[in-house]
Amino acid sequence: MDRAAPALELTRRLRGSAEFFKVGSQLFTAEGPRIIEQLADLGPKLFLDLKFHDIPNTVAGAVRSAAALPNVALLTLHASGGGPMMRAAREAAARYASRPALLGVTVLTSMDAPTMQSVGLSGAPAERALALALLAQESGLDGVVASTQEVAAIRKACGPEFLIVVPGVRPASSDVNDQSRVATPAEAIRAGANYLVVGRPITAAPDPQKAAADIAAEIDATQGGTGAATAGKPL
Repeated sequence: MDRAAPALELTRRLRGSAEFFKVGSQLFTAEGPRIIEQLADLGPKLFLDLKFHDIPNTVAGAVRSAAALPNVALLTLHASGGGPMMRAAREAAARYASRPALLGVTVLTSMDAPTMQSVGLSGAPAERALALALLAQESGLDGVVASTQEVAAIRKACGPEFLIVVPGVRPASSDVNDQSRVATPAEAIRAGANYLVVGRPITAAPDPQKAAADIAAEIDATQGGTGAATAGKPL
């Protein structure tokens, strides 16, 4: 979604269906920081997915601005920006008593090995994602964004406290759209994900509330009814 009115309406309809609501670059670019304030007034915690990637000083400034916004609980930056950039981001966020968790984006789920090679990146996506996750942890980030295919290896290498957010989650009946490395909610949870990002299968559904409820039920069944993980639905 790229406008405030439908985003706010969907949030009202889906309150209680997810722990976080995601604001991506499309909506944030169209509406600016005001949309965060409007969504925060409705109560949910927000996942601000802007994927910062710049020189350390610029990213630090962006993180300070984002961390000052209400209800922002998760914030993304590209782990490929390097250790100095990620450490600058962590230091910038640390000045806030209630800071957002910082997540390093590893390899975008739209990228496969040939796409990586076309931009000069060698190796398999799984190898690069694991290396970036380890660098993110060493740099003080709270977790990463990675596809389901990389979750088990990242969990083993980075331990149980490291957050892993999985995008590209699609119920078995859904179109994969522009994603290359996707998984069902059950697959992502079994692999060890903490949170799932589910977008178009909910936002484009004829009945978004039912779609969200069905995905939550699948997650709950996978966990044996424990409810330990939550599906995050982007706006």
